[in-house]
Amino acid sequence: MKGAKGRALTPRRPLPRRERRGSAVLTRAPAQGERGLLQPEWSPVDLHLHTTASDGVLSPSELVALAVERGLVAIALTDHDSTGGIGEAIDAARGSGLEVIPSVEINTDVPAGEAHILGYYLDHADPFLQATLAHRRADRVARGYAIVEKLRGLGIDINWDRVQEIAGAEEGGAVGRPHVARALEEAGYVASVQEAFEKFIGRDGPAYVPYRKFAPEEAVALIRRAGGVPVLAHPTSLPDWEVRLPSLIEAGLLGLECYYGTYTPEVVQPLVDQAAAAGLVATGGSDFHGGEPTAWSTTVGGTPVPLEVLDELKAAAARAKQPSDAAPSP
Repeated sequence: MKGAKGRALTPRRPLPRRERRGSAVLTRAPAQGERGLLQPEWSPVDLHLHTTASDGVLSPSELVALAVERGLVAIALTDHDSTGGIGEAIDAARGSGLEVIPSVEINTDVPAGEAHILGYYLDHADPFLQATLAHRRADRVARGYAIVEKLRGLGIDINWDRVQEIAGAEEGGAVGRPHVARALEEAGYVASVQEAFEKFIGRDGPAYVPYRKFAPEEAVALIRRAGGVPVLAHPTSLPDWEVRLPSLIEAGLLGLECYYGTYTPEVVQPLVDQAAAAGLVATGGSDFHGGEPTAWSTTVGGTPVPLEVLDELKAAAARAKQPSDAAPSP
């Protein structure tokens, strides 16, 4: 195989095929006696979680089992451009005391990068929402295939069918770059998903392919139309988020993700203060996808989120469903 500059690209020694539902402590409900093995206390609320309905490793049922084992009281499935796991999660949580909040994370584009908009307590069966998300998932498939073709042009041969298999595309899973990254890891070209992003498929990588444009204001309006609470996710990942905030609020934004992933208290408190000043709910969560924690994410219940955030989010959801507070249709 030859790289873009004629240098032969030799994959690392192939890794064992990764199961879509892993067996490490962080990717399943711990067995009896394992509780507290990695962390003695868990946050009662985690409002940013991914499953096999998008680019997570655990199924919705497995994620619920892990949250119940760790004593959480509420979780939100925020799969990328998909609500496909919500029904299974609600069924799995029935009778456990765990609340599953119908949610979504919509990827959008801005000149400085990507802006992700979370939506909570929305009507996940809303026909307009589902039609829009279906278009976004179709765009994801086209983008994923284009990334694989770019990688082949660099002398990196991974199988597109395998990428779709990892994504669970036949079951409605939303194809994303993490699935390409896992295929690269599985084939031995990189040692981790993070390395795949850093070397090949990140925004500045040689195999990066942009999304079809979808503005964050459009995502905010879409979530409000479905009766949900739109929240700007991990704001510090967007260089000009403070500049864009007034436009997002005008479109109907109701929250800011302040307690995110590996954010330190020095990052969290100014965000909480800014949210309060703007009249926004301060939400938070781990951004758990499965496997080991990353430089930006933690495990289920691993990011401290105050329990009162849940009450504030519910109050915002009640306001969002009032006709007088509804945002205009997109």
